This record gives sequence, structure tokens and C-alpha cells, in this order.
Amino acid sequence: MRGDDLNMLKVAMLSKWHVHAGGYANILQSLGNVQITCVWDELPSRGKDWAKELRTDFESNLDVLLKRSDVDGVVVCAPTNMHADIMVSAAQAGKHIFTEKAMALTVKDCHKITESVKKSGVKFCISFPDRTTSEHLYVKKVIDDDLIGDVTLLRVRNGHDGALNNWLPDYWYDEKATGGGAMMDLGCHPMYLASWILGKPKRIMSMFNYFTNRAVEDNAVCTIEFQNNALAIVETSFVTYKTLPILEVYGTEGSILVNGNNIQLVSKKMDPAFSGWVTPSILPKALPSPIIQWVNGILQGETIYFGTEDGTKLTELLENAYISHKEKREVEIH
Repeated sequence: MRGDDLNMLKVAMLSKWHVHAGGYANILQSLGNVQITCVWDELPSRGKDWAKELRTDFESNLDVLLKRSDVDGVVVCAPTNMHADIMVSAAQAGKHIFTEKAMALTVKDCHKITESVKKSGVKFCISFPDRTTSEHLYVKKVIDDDLIGDVTLLRVRNGHDGALNNWLPDYWYDEKATGGGAMMDLGCHPMYLASWILGKPKRIMSMFNYFTNRAVEDNAVCTIEFQNNALAIVETSFVTYKTLPILEVYGTEGSILVNGNNIQLVSKKMDPAFSGWVTPSILPKALPSPIIQWVNGILQGETIYFGTEDGTKLTELLENAYISHKEKREVEIH
């Protein structure tokens, strides 16, 4: 970016495959310092329609797009099995990268992306919105401040009725493109929260099933042991109605429960006047959304909190969760 372009980020949207792609485009177009200059899609007809909607160019050749001088960064919402090739090429072309989760289907591919990003020096952000909320930041602070002692158990759940009531696109159940079903998609959020809060995983077991008889699982639970001896129960579903996000953390000296926007805390370490369950009156300030972090990180040098290391940790859990599911066994994580 040069001259007058220093305060304007020029972005290419790479596919409308992901259900959040349209939302990202809307956010970017609402900002005064971002211009969407072109669209690419693995399905040209969809890409042309989207480019027309966005009033921008459609580029059918990704290599040509990545050479364009009016592309500073790319938003990757392509099928997950294409992420590694797309992001390595984007990084090599010197384009900043924002990506939907999961970062890639294997840790090996995550390492390829990481190496390319580091070598090129581009900015990278993965979408981890559940790590931006005031409620979850408060949970992390309570644990880091040792207010509930050593964590013994974490339970986290996220679910909706997308498969039950058929509002997800049909290709959402294409295992080759997605790498999996509910756990690979919505389950990313409980997975990265568990990793963020508890650290390095040690072993994992999965129980996935197929309530709507699709090619990928629509109802899934993983149990994970971490190196600090804490256990996590990670739950997700495409077949539950009106599921509030739930995060429960139990420790040796207290517990904290989040149900939607409601927080309850109990701790031996609090002043006796606050014995029993309490609701905090002051929470940490929420972080900017991941895509705003990415824009501000590029243009203003502000902090981007969710980088390639975080994305790799998520894929490590997901990759081993699916090995456990397919091989019907506990998997050690090294």
C-alpha cells in the first residue's frame, strides 16, 4: 500500500462457500477504510453473482487475482479442504490473510500455512469470535487469577438446528470439502475455548452420531484430557433447538458457569461477604470481532489475537477427534 492507499485496505473475497462469507463482506463494506476489489469462487457462477451483488470484479483465475496490485489482503471462505493451497499461495504473493475456521484439515497443512505466513511477513487472523466476548474473557481472567484453584473439569457446548430443520446448504454435508460435520464446523468454538483455557491436550475420545442420517455427523461429543490433568467435555450439534452457549469450569476451590449472558461464580477465595454464588457486576471489555482485528492490525498495527499458532492448536484437536471417531479408540496427542 502506497500514498493515499495507506489508509485503505483493498480486499479480495475468496469464495462464498462458507455460510459466514456474506456477513464478512457486509462488515467490510460498512467500514470506511476497506474496499472489496474482487471476488474469486471455485464455482464461477456463484462468484459472478456475488461480485455483481457486491458491485465489484469477478476473477476466475486465483493466480491472476493474487498478482493484482489492488489486492492487499484476502478473506478465505472457501471449502476447508482448499484452505492450505489457497493460503500458502496468498502468503507467497504477499497478501494478508483472514480465514474462517478451521485453518486446515491437518496439522501438517497448518504448518505449511504458518511457514508461508512467517516467511512473507503478512498479517494473519483466524475467526475465533467466542474468544472476544466479555463473558469468556472474564472466565479466563478468573482462572488465570487462580480464583477457582486448579481446574478439574470444563464443559462447553454450542449447537443449533441447521440439520434438523434443513437451513444449512446441502454441500455442508460433503465430507471431502468440509472434513467433517458438526464438530468440524460449530464444534470449532468449544474446541478452541477448551484449548485456550486449559492448554496442551494429552488425549481425546469422540462419540459422534448421525441423527438425520447424513454423510457427516450432526451430533457430537469429545472428551479431552489436558497435560494439567483437567478434563474437558466438548459438545456440539446441528440437531438441537435454541441452544444457549454454555461454558462451565469446575476447580478445586471454586466454579464458574456461563449460560448465554448469565455468569455465576463461587469461590473459597472470595471475601466471606461474597460466600455462595455471585454474579459479577463488572466484566472485561469485549475485544473487536476477528475481522475488525485483522483490518486494524494491517492498517493501524493493532493487536491481532488469533494467529496461526491458535489455528494449529484447533486443528490438532479436530484432526485427532476425527481419528478417534473413525477408529473408535482413544487417541494420544503428542
